[in-house]
Amino acid sequence: MSHTSYREALAWLFATQRFGIKLGLKNTRKLFTALGVPGPNERIIHVAGTNGKGSVCAMLDAICRAAGYRTALFTSPHLISFRERIQVNGELISEEEVAHGLTSIKKLVAAWNPPPTFFEITTALALDHFRKSGADIVILETGLGGRLDSTNATRPIVSILTPIDYDHQKWLGHSLTEISGEKAGIIKENIPVVSAAQPEEAALVIRARAAECTASLRFVSQPFEQFPVALAGTHQKRNASLAVAALSAAGIALDPANLKQGLATVRWPARFQRWGERTVIDGAHNPAGARSLAQTWQEVFGEQSATVILATLNDKDAPGLCAALGPIIRRVTLPAIRSERALPPEMLRLTIKGHFPAIPTVILSSFAAAWQEAQSYADPILITGSLHFAGEALAHLRGELAAFEECLQ
Repeated sequence: MSHTSYREALAWLFATQRFGIKLGLKNTRKLFTALGVPGPNERIIHVAGTNGKGSVCAMLDAICRAAGYRTALFTSPHLISFRERIQVNGELISEEEVAHGLTSIKKLVAAWNPPPTFFEITTALALDHFRKSGADIVILETGLGGRLDSTNATRPIVSILTPIDYDHQKWLGHSLTEISGEKAGIIKENIPVVSAAQPEEAALVIRARAAECTASLRFVSQPFEQFPVALAGTHQKRNASLAVAALSAAGIALDPANLKQGLATVRWPARFQRWGERTVIDGAHNPAGARSLAQTWQEVFGEQSATVILATLNDKDAPGLCAALGPIIRRVTLPAIRSERALPPEMLRLTIKGHFPAIPTVILSSFAAAWQEAQSYADPILITGSLHFAGEALAHLRGELAAFEECLQ
């Protein structure tokens, strides 16, 4: 298939975002049945939570690959290319496979009312690719919430809950109890659950749901210290403990050498990713993520403050984000970014000034201008505020702006 057919197929898929987000599993199940997914012998690991989902998924994938399993990994959002969301043994799905898979799904759902959503189609495309690729272990990251997320129309061998905090309140509820109820919706009858340490309101909900499902439940709170973890920060050591405990609960056989190799080789872009000597790219987009980022910054850079290039989306808690980053900020540059959902830099500046009147801020027309400005100072540079923005920044830094496939979900 030609390069244009990949572009055309992706244009069709991205256009389905106009149908919005519809939480519910009826259409998902219909689509999965029509495609015959998931495959019969796949062992699925299902991951929900607010922060750390992608990092835990990346660790699970790296450890299982080190142990010789053929792994499949489904994550979101992507940073630069849509293809990042769907990987087998670390290989991104090809443009041809995306074009072919989406063309088949488009024909299949042409007359459906309601039509499937962007995320339902993407999940189905991933599972179809995994089945065809003969994956042994499939690692699924939920897109939004858990209970009504399309990844929840599967039966896993273990369910994982990363730290739960405030995010996506419009969809998941405005209290931690409500949000936790949505996340804990991935817990299923007799399937073991492994959870990170949680705030008490969240822990109560998780315990109740696990008891209702007669699912064994283990909370994991200690950082993993046995081997080094390639991702920076104490929170990543806690994520590693969660991944290791989940593999044990799932009965996946590993030896210490597999763990050591997997954790030493795990890569997960835009999570305290170093770019050269003095730049860090991190997709933190909510207060809890920003607190972990600030803590990791202090672990790595000590007392040195950052020149921060900051952009976030209009549905995020910008005041909470800025407050969490405050202790490490020297100055802020606020670029206009390529997202329809971007919070205008002028509003972000008002938020920063409200919290930290003394911090110098400058508004610039693009990431390129902000990057140039930031490099004129001696401080280390932090690029943060949104995974979408981190993707745009990475595309620019890699000289791949043409490859940046902007997507709202």
